[in-house]
Amino acid sequence: MTRFLPIVLALAFAIAPRPAQAGGLATVRVASGLSGPVFVTSPPGDAQRLFIVEFNTGRIKILKSGSVLATPFLDIGSLVTNNSNFGFLGMTFHPNYASNGYFYVQYVDNSLQPTVARYAVSGNPDVADSGSAQIILTLSAIVDHQGGTVAFGPDGYLYAAFGDGQATDPSNQAQDDGNLHGKMLRLDVDGGTPYAIPATNPFVGAGNPLDEIWAKGFRNPFRFTFDRLTGDLYIADVGQTAREEIDFQPAASAGGENYGWRLKEGTVCYNPSSGCDPGGLTDPIYEYDHSAGDCSVSGGSVYRGTGIPVLAQGTYFFGDWCTGRVWSFRYTGGMVTNFLDRTSELAPGGGLSIDQVVHIGEDGAGELYIVDMDGEIYQIVSDAVVPALGLPGAVAFMLMALGTALVWRRRSRMARAVAGKGGALGGS
Repeated sequence: MTRFLPIVLALAFAIAPRPAQAGGLATVRVASGLSGPVFVTSPPGDAQRLFIVEFNTGRIKILKSGSVLATPFLDIGSLVTNNSNFGFLGMTFHPNYASNGYFYVQYVDNSLQPTVARYAVSGNPDVADSGSAQIILTLSAIVDHQGGTVAFGPDGYLYAAFGDGQATDPSNQAQDDGNLHGKMLRLDVDGGTPYAIPATNPFVGAGNPLDEIWAKGFRNPFRFTFDRLTGDLYIADVGQTAREEIDFQPAASAGGENYGWRLKEGTVCYNPSSGCDPGGLTDPIYEYDHSAGDCSVSGGSVYRGTGIPVLAQGTYFFGDWCTGRVWSFRYTGGMVTNFLDRTSELAPGGGLSIDQVVHIGEDGAGELYIVDMDGEIYQIVSDAVVPALGLPGAVAFMLMALGTALVWRRRSRMARAVAGKGGALGGS
């Protein structure tokens, strides 16, 4: 069936109006009907499946061969608080997932405690063992600002980010070295049970700051990502009332950065209202205000795929939850360059819309996906590949859906061939 893919794409290109500017981007909807999706990822090297975290249900679902599987990969809905602020937030796979089957999740439990737990895959690669849970870490109960991302760094350690716990951070927890709220943590989950402290963490030793702390001064670092090529760290920290920010930590950093909250909101004094910088704070590499209706930054991934030749390698994408706008830039030589508002070119065809951008994630091949909390996942593609976005809705949707299904079918066959040679646990 995949032999018809070139015909489908050629037909779309032949009958569609040409985009106004060649070499741009577009989106293809690859999943819909989800319940509050908030995060997507794939196991290392897995080009067959995309794992989708649902905030509302406490489930992880799998997009495979162009369809969302009926059976969830994991369902921990009974453990997860479900309201407008809290829920299931994120996941990550162990770097050695193919051999050990471990993955890690972050959620807010029924006692309103931010929690990180480890699970293992079952004998079925598309279903986890729900009885395999090991709690890694639980923080004290919060009112808001849970953070939400867990990820392995290039050093093999697990990083977890947590928010300050309450609007305006009245207890100044983000600057309090005696608790873990408003911090990014760095844990050695292979060196101890449930974890050990890496000897190279910046505050190892008696007393405060706590040994787990890698960086501090965050309000709500809901999404962060490592550049899979360079190891650089990008952190999208949600602002209070005025400013949203993108923070950055170079791969060579020894940790210990203080990103400023609640002393600062972005580069502007917050509390106190003046004279807020005692020195030693790390300002964001990019910030924006709320004057255009934006209000909540959603990171964010660095493009390292191969499917969009018109897109520069190393381009970081992020968006805003309130307006659905999407931007990109490159950060090189300590400067933001090539800043672009991508919103209009990423607007899908067929009468669809992307409005609640909650995450821009990547799959095992480094291709990018926009997560719309309304229930949809969109892949970012070259507009030369999907010119049908300019067609009337019904025709465009039909061609996009057919082309997407065939792409996923091809990925599935290739992945099975690779798994047949290597016997990887994550394949099927």
